Amino acid sequence: MAASAFQLRTYAFLDSMQPQYAAFLGSELDGDVPLAGMAELWLELSPGSEVYNLLDAALKTTGARPGLQMVEREFGIIELHSESVDSVKDAGRTILNACGLSEGERLKPQVLSAKVIHKVNPYQAQQINKNRKGNLLIPGRCLLVMEVEPAAYVVQAANAAEKAADISLVHFNPFGRFGRLFLSGSETDIKVAQDAATEAMGRL
Repeated sequence: MAASAFQLRTYAFLDSMQPQYAAFLGSELDGDVPLAGMAELWLELSPGSEVYNLLDAALKTTGARPGLQMVEREFGIIELHSESVDSVKDAGRTILNACGLSEGERLKPQVLSAKVIHKVNPYQAQQINKNRKGNLLIPGRCLLVMEVEPAAYVVQAANAAEKAADISLVHFNPFGRFGRLFLSGSETDIKVAQDAATEAMGRL
């Protein structure tokens, strides 16, 4: 396949997964279980069916482990992780080289919205708790809801927020058109987390 046929939608590298973030992923991913402190890489490419060959090439030449391989509509998503930062970076280079792409050709992430709800109502908290996969949202806490595009970049926002502030990771979804992140905490910590997540998006 010609290199020009590929599109790199997401290339999100994390140098160290935070504890809540890693625990959340460990309960959600179908492949190898990630652990806190590991490095991680998320890639989203089109055509989606190419992820099978690309992941196989990366696994044959590096020590990275696969947590996810999925084709969603026209896009393919890969998650790789390892205790070794170099192994994850090498896996990323292997995939990009096979596609004839560079990291700089990824789509630039955008924060579409970031809403803070102060002193969450108990009924609102219960509605969110019914669908969350992470920590319970406690009534009276502040809630940050952030939307990013492309969706998979929400992993960068979630990990950066947890690294910067004492927050509870309620939920995040890296699939679909928009990625959504739900965090709770004090007003001060939510502000710090929001700033960190937004800055992480801006650095890409």
